Amino acid sequence: MRDFHLYVITGEQFYPQQEYLAVIEEAILGGADIVQLREKNKTKKELLEMAKKLKELCSKYHVPFIVNDHIDIALAVDADGIHLGQDDLPLSEARRILGSEKIIGISTHAIEEAIEAERNGADYIGVGPIYETKSKVDVVDPVGLSYIKEVVSQTKIPFVAIGGIKLHNLDKVLEAGAQRICVISAIVGAENVKEAASQFSSRIRAANRSE
Repeated sequence: MRDFHLYVITGEQFYPQQEYLAVIEEAILGGADIVQLREKNKTKKELLEMAKKLKELCSKYHVPFIVNDHIDIALAVDADGIHLGQDDLPLSEARRILGSEKIIGISTHAIEEAIEAERNGADYIGVGPIYETKSKVDVVDPVGLSYIKEVVSQTKIPFVAIGGIKLHNLDKVLEAGAQRICVISAIVGAENVKEAASQFSSRIRAANRSE
């Protein structure tokens, strides 16, 4: 799996007057280097059409494209990988279906889940939510910066910090040990998507260079 630093997830509720492809393209141009399709209120048919177009866009820029939850859609569009929640298809089954070349990420909210994901062969894990977030309805309580420190000290798996991360609290997340950041509303919902992505990207890269 190619390394990444700025992970952007779709969220049409944050840009209701804009076309999703244009928003995600601006995010990529600003520095997003991995993209996930996650829309909870779409039909399978709608998700498939979105996935086809996003896969084409991401391929144009050589950016990995991940589908949330729906392995059938990921397979249908030849997505680069899938992202699973704790209550989704078990990681071992997802790997059996997708094969060894596809990326599989999984959300974790406690160190036991992170250790299990690493042991079971996940390519990366989501660590969060770090702060309160409105990007998901069924979100668990914030895990805080302490969970980042636990993951850093007890695992070696690549991880992305997610949940309520904005420019004003980004430095604290980076100082806790995160090298990869996932952002939704603070980028896709920004007035200037490209500029917002660029600000996140430059600060993450600068923090990683200083280590």
